[in-house]
Amino acid sequence: MAGFVGVLVSDPWLQSQFTQVELRSLKAKYIYIKREHGHVRVSDLPPAMAKVKSIKDVVTKEEISSILEESYPDTGQEIEFEQFLRECLNVQAKAAEKLGGAKNSSSFLKASTTTLLHTINESEKTSYVAHINAYLWDDSYLKTYLPIDPASNEIFNIVKDGVLLCKLINIAVPGTIDERAINTKRVLNPWERNENHTLCLNSAKAIGCTVVNIGTQDLVEGRPHLVLGLISQIIKIQLLADLNLKKMPQLVELVDDSKDIEELLNLPPEKMLLKWMNFHLQKAGYKKPVANFSSDLKDGEAYAYLLNVLSPEHCSLDTLDAKDPTERAKLVLDHAEKMDCKRYLTPTDIVEGSTNLNLAFVAQIFHQRNGLSISSKKMSFAEMMPDEVQASREERAFRMWINSLGITTFVNCVFEDLKNGWVLLEVLDKVYPGSVNWKHASKPPIKMPFRKVENCNQVVRIGKQLKLSLVNVAGNDIVQGNKKLILAYLWQLMRFDIMQLLKNLRFHSQGKEITDTDILNWANRKVKSSGRTSQIESFKDKSLSNGIFFLELLSSVEPRVVNWNLLTKGATDDEKKLNATYTISVARKLGCSVFLLPEDIMEVNPKMILVFTASLMCWSLQQASEDSETSEISTDDSSSLKAPSDGEDSSSVAADSLSNLNLDDAASDTSQVENSSSIGEEMVAVSPTKD
Repeated sequence: MAGFVGVLVSDPWLQSQFTQVELRSLKAKYIYIKREHGHVRVSDLPPAMAKVKSIKDVVTKEEISSILEESYPDTGQEIEFEQFLRECLNVQAKAAEKLGGAKNSSSFLKASTTTLLHTINESEKTSYVAHINAYLWDDSYLKTYLPIDPASNEIFNIVKDGVLLCKLINIAVPGTIDERAINTKRVLNPWERNENHTLCLNSAKAIGCTVVNIGTQDLVEGRPHLVLGLISQIIKIQLLADLNLKKMPQLVELVDDSKDIEELLNLPPEKMLLKWMNFHLQKAGYKKPVANFSSDLKDGEAYAYLLNVLSPEHCSLDTLDAKDPTERAKLVLDHAEKMDCKRYLTPTDIVEGSTNLNLAFVAQIFHQRNGLSISSKKMSFAEMMPDEVQASREERAFRMWINSLGITTFVNCVFEDLKNGWVLLEVLDKVYPGSVNWKHASKPPIKMPFRKVENCNQVVRIGKQLKLSLVNVAGNDIVQGNKKLILAYLWQLMRFDIMQLLKNLRFHSQGKEITDTDILNWANRKVKSSGRTSQIESFKDKSLSNGIFFLELLSSVEPRVVNWNLLTKGATDDEKKLNATYTISVARKLGCSVFLLPEDIMEVNPKMILVFTASLMCWSLQQASEDSETSEISTDDSSSLKAPSDGEDSSSVAADSLSNLNLDDAASDTSQVENSSSIGEEMVAVSPTKD
């Protein structure tokens, strides 16, 4: 199965303005013109551009000709492909102006939402800046720069050193970044600044952000649409962090029957928030269900009922007497302010149905006053549920990894979202491009159960082609949501990917499979070559718990990245956690995309230790391959590696390629590994019938 190579553009910024689907379509149009005429001239472009989806319904061929003549008075001039792309952007910008560009808003950043024209919404920018001012105002480093003027573009300059974004990630998910790893000098050199951005992007992936189309150079330059998209995702994660049963067992009140609790466990945070809102609206007598954070909230009525039932002392239904939607929205916000809710939006944002800002506002109301019972029998039941059901570290790691790949579907729950097979097919296509027969795949929503089984049968079939151990496994086992099987399959798939990547980077392997022993020996050799004496016998070695070996390994692959003054002896659990947290942040700062937690190092989780070490090995070999100018690796646009652009340092490229390395302790297939201390030797085959 051959690897897929996409359309490459020499200018990284220009490449970032298009998805591969758009690039392939535009490339096909360009090649068609060249084949027909033997060349591509300015006069040939209008008919082709008029067929572009984002242009055809807005401007005519004659208008396109007029726009092109502004840049190229000589319509007989020949045009290269990249010039064609730039003119597409130019025409698209004119088309957006014709429609009214101010109405175009940025959404939570995902690869699938990249469009020909990137715009930002001023209301969103204002709200997010106010959020930053509120949560980071007392930070010892940032207080020099805060508060930021929401009406200005100052935010896009302040983020250029990477410190603010790292701090914001720690506000969203405390403890994600060891702030000792952030470079906080007032004047940073390019290397230090790049390290901060690399740490930021890899940490953002680790908390669930989708950053596929962002490189460190984008942040260095403060590109508004990318910066705002990243900030919006981080803030969203913060606001929705408590919308799960583990952190808030009271949410169990939203269901009538204990049988529905598992369904509640699998709800994405946004849907949980809608369910909570509808729960209270129903109690208040509001007849229309709210299905989204946009059109269903435009008239302000749902807000009036919600605030009245949650805080009748501050908000009465007299708000509904206001006939003008904008006036009603203003009254809603006034009442919310009496409840100490932050204003994430304006009356206009409510009336225009701003999805992002409405979601943030409803989440703020939830945090301020959720109206749920403090104690009940159902809540007691939720609290008694085992931790592995409530929040599995394995499920979390796989979920973060899958979302970091940039597939079209965003995964909220591995066990639920993978049942129809489609997401697994998307992952397989990323890990091994060309392996999926999309003609035999059914895209969601899938109503017929046998179509789901067909998808999952193909998943199993491809797994066997990749020599994953899938004894007695059928597609229906995935459809049924067999948790052990799904975790085991994903673990094997990721292990396959990392081994293939290492095999591609290690030319002297002469086609041999890379084993756990090779990774172990590499780590010991690197540490020894740096003049240190630490060695480990296996990935189960208890001495790894203090984190010192990993810091020595990190220092051996990049001497300047570890500050030894911050190291502890690792004698107590607190000292071990300090070392482990610092180790993970340093690895991310170096350029490794890792999803393990400090507890995985402290507890010496062998599978996580394996993939963490493999990640470091890949980064090291990638640097060596670049130093030797081995172009065949750096230009391979398959699942193993992509070429670094001017907008991305090599470490972030390695990080994107390595995002598949860092899985939690799911069941492991190691039937291909010969070493007796190999990880997962207890599980050579997966048998779903025993689950």
